Amino acid sequence: MTDYATVLLAALARDEAARLSAGELAARTHIAAPTVAKVLKLLHRGGLVRSTRGLHGGYTLARPAAAISAAAILDALEGPVAVTDCSAAEGQCQIETTCGVGRAWQRVNLAIRRSLYDVSLAQLAGLDPGAVRLGAFERELQPAVGGRAAAALRRGLLRNRT
Repeated sequence: MTDYATVLLAALARDEAARLSAGELAARTHIAAPTVAKVLKLLHRGGLVRSTRGLHGGYTLARPAAAISAAAILDALEGPVAVTDCSAAEGQCQIETTCGVGRAWQRVNLAIRRSLYDVSLAQLAGLDPGAVRLGAFERELQPAVGGRAAAALRRGLLRNRT
């Protein structure tokens, strides 16, 4: 569903001034209308889109595309990202006091969250002229994490080296 959400949000981002109906979004994105309706409901509940009823109703982004992060999209569809159960927050695991790896996973999860916050819907939609070209590191990671997310991951990893 997150893939569909990103495609729908990108379509709205490309025409931020327009109010598009679920049917128009389905036609523009080639996503089945029932799926579009389901995803728009989740996006609305997550505060990423606004809906207007009536003859000239439809959907718009709730804020500019540059102000919507990949983290916000994932959170709206999947809930907060956590690599492992213990990385979500302290106190989530019964063996946390004897485990010894929870804090490390929390650091990994935080680095991923930072990277997801660094990637905007504008970048995902290809609307950001300042987007970075893929280097060797990003090309290697691209199959695992996706194009621009790889660059964001690299920035996050480089910033967090200590």
